[in-house]
Amino acid sequence: MSIEYIKRKQKQLEKKRQREAEAKAKLEAERVAKREAELREQQEIAARKKLLLERQEAERRRQEHTQRKEELEAHKWDKQLGVLLDQMESVRQEEARLEEIRIIIQKREPALQELDWATWLSDPLNQRLVDLDLSRAMEMFKRDNLLAARRKKTRGKKPAFNYALVFSGDRAGATDSYATTTFDPDTYELWNGFTISFWVRPDEAMNQTSVILGSKNNSPESRFKFGIHSNGNINVGIGGTNVTGINNPMEVGKWYNWVITYTGDDKGFGERKVRMWINNDPRMTSNTNTRWANQASARTIYFGGRNTNDSYTQGFACALTNVAIYNVCKDSDGTFANEVYNNGIKHNYTGANGLVGYWRFSEGSGTTIADTSGNDNNGTFGTIAGNTKAYPTWEKVN
Repeated sequence: MSIEYIKRKQKQLEKKRQREAEAKAKLEAERVAKREAELREQQEIAARKKLLLERQEAERRRQEHTQRKEELEAHKWDKQLGVLLDQMESVRQEEARLEEIRIIIQKREPALQELDWATWLSDPLNQRLVDLDLSRAMEMFKRDNLLAARRKKTRGKKPAFNYALVFSGDRAGATDSYATTTFDPDTYELWNGFTISFWVRPDEAMNQTSVILGSKNNSPESRFKFGIHSNGNINVGIGGTNVTGINNPMEVGKWYNWVITYTGDDKGFGERKVRMWINNDPRMTSNTNTRWANQASARTIYFGGRNTNDSYTQGFACALTNVAIYNVCKDSDGTFANEVYNNGIKHNYTGANGLVGYWRFSEGSGTTIADTSGNDNNGTFGTIAGNTKAYPTWEKVN
């Protein structure tokens, strides 16, 4: 065997071992790569599972938060609803209390003699009034005794003659005579209902806007006026209502009794809120849902014209007497209007139930008309700038 042959065989053996080693290395590399791929896949699966679990946990927490929020909102609404229901019940109770007070004041009759507090309370209506409103009850107690004292002073005396005041109106050439008062309709809460009665004699043609008595503030919802419209019809303005289409039966130079009643601005729509009688003859029923604006700067009423923002306007040439204002709606069927008309122009209503303003015009002289309701809202002759003699004149009523 030659050396060359041996060398050749060795080289062949080495190449075979090298090929085997390379094949083995390749197989090992493939195994390692496969193992690494399997590990990566397992890691990816684990990561996906973890992410899924995290998302599920986040969704659970979100749903739990949403449910808690909804529970809190529901609890909050239940609480607000409870507060609202409590407020509504308080309002209902207050309205019931005020309505009972109104009914008591309308029903009760003032004592004919002065009484001490304990005796005055022996009347169940007075005691109930104390339970409902002590300050209102004390006011009524003082008023009862004041009226009783006045009746005592005038007992046995001859009745005073009745007079009327004659106003010239504000047409061209007239002296613009009128009288002011301190009577403010808002002071006596007339928006809760009232009755007004007076006697008037028109002394001029009724073909222009004119007012017998009344007031009006800047707000159109603060009317309190009674007179004639420019169309010749009767004009009644109460709160936000201004009725101008009432048939006018009056003739110049004749006396007429007016009675107007108002149910109050808290009555429902469709309620016959405003009624009017002239000489006991029904003239008007208004179903208007009147709104009365309580004005902080409300105007007091004038006689012989209207107080418009503390200025005399729309004067009426007429005679006026026996003006009575009550803070209750006294009539629904004409009974009260019939009574007033049949009592006549000279009847004395001092001490009547619910009377908050009463001017009999019984003085016959001077420049003051006494308010005998006990509230002392006396009337005073108004002066016109530049004409201090522009006063109404007294006239005896036959």
